[in-house]
Amino acid sequence: MSASDPTNYTRMETNLRRWRDHALRKEGAAEVARLEPRLRSEVENLTRSGLTSDEAWLVALRRVGADDRATRAFAHENAAAFFGNLPAPEAPRLSFRETIVALGFAAGAAAAIKAPHFFGLTFAGHEAFYARNTSLLILPFLAAFLLWRRGFSTGTVAPVAVAFAAAAVLVNTPPFRPEGALVTLAASHLPIALWFVVGVAHANGRWGETTARLEFVRFSGEVLIHGVLIALGGGVLIACLTMIFRAIGLDIREFIGTWLVPGGAAGAVVVAGWLSDGRRGPAGGMAPLLTRIFTPLFAMLLVTFLATVGLTGRGVTADREVLIGFDVLLAVVVGLLLYAVVSRDPGSPPGLFDRLQFVLVLSALLADLIALWAIGSRIHEFGFSANRVAALGENLILLVNLTWSAVLCGRFVLGRGDFAPLERWQARCLPLYAAWAALVALVFPALWR
Repeated sequence: MSASDPTNYTRMETNLRRWRDHALRKEGAAEVARLEPRLRSEVENLTRSGLTSDEAWLVALRRVGADDRATRAFAHENAAAFFGNLPAPEAPRLSFRETIVALGFAAGAAAAIKAPHFFGLTFAGHEAFYARNTSLLILPFLAAFLLWRRGFSTGTVAPVAVAFAAAAVLVNTPPFRPEGALVTLAASHLPIALWFVVGVAHANGRWGETTARLEFVRFSGEVLIHGVLIALGGGVLIACLTMIFRAIGLDIREFIGTWLVPGGAAGAVVVAGWLSDGRRGPAGGMAPLLTRIFTPLFAMLLVTFLATVGLTGRGVTADREVLIGFDVLLAVVVGLLLYAVVSRDPGSPPGLFDRLQFVLVLSALLADLIALWAIGSRIHEFGFSANRVAALGENLILLVNLTWSAVLCGRFVLGRGDFAPLERWQARCLPLYAAWAALVALVFPALWR
């Protein structure tokens, strides 16, 4: 089966991804690397012989499972789900070893965020240092955990380590070290660039594959949901902790603000990544549900805004805060599009949600053009600055993404194309976001110094 047959190819990649997640937990990366080519070859041969994609997958699982216990167990658990008789199996229970290792990396992130405190770099008075370095103190531990879980491939460890080390040197070394207003720009863009370095660790040598990039998109959405849930629980815990110590006459607010909150937040990032990597817990089902809820809401929001602009003839003001808000809105829309793509069954025909998604993409495209006009007006009036060029580049990248996304989505909704090209296009755009974020965070301070 080749990429020339997009629907079956995408379905096979989706099935392989589910098997790969199961096998990584049970047997490790080496066994997955040994079995995956055989499983892929079996599916392709069976499909060419006339079997449907799902039939070929089940037969291939049975054949490979004859020699591999984990694959045999996976085939047994998933056979009924393929024919719609049973729901997909629940995620396996957490292993003790993995729990200890994950909590160890979380403790490392918590210790790292507080380590500068012992050198006199407290949160109060050294805001610029923490704005530049917070993501560098936390995300390497998440990347290291993901690499440990996948077997520490040498070809992945080296580029990930080099990326983090280079970012740490550049962001703290003149003339690249951001100062003044550039600190905010670097603090907002460096975490984005480093998050994609985490994505390279998550892919573990497969970052060039569309499926690996889309898996990382799914992982990112679930980390966000898990992070919010952990934060809500942490807030309740802190409130209870404050109350019970106040009852015995002790004020621990300084300890909470100085130690518990920073360390807990840093460790929570690693814990959220750990839970999301195996799609355990509520986030695996909640993120697609939230996508389906908020896609029509954001579509209505943008359609209402565009209609108001058309009826009143008013354009977007060129205020900095307004343009930042527009960029955040468009980023949310692209995020909804990405997660809708990765959570959708690529083999199902277009439905109502796909039409709503098409409306959302078209509306976002028009809103982006309005924002670009406002940015151009601001540059014409006040000249170029780091913030304006950063906003211009981000909106141009969004323009390219949304324009072709609208074409591909429209073809699919109208029955003139498959869903797979939209998946591949979104995967190809991901490195653009990472490259621009890295450029803004690491190069702009030198250009606008």
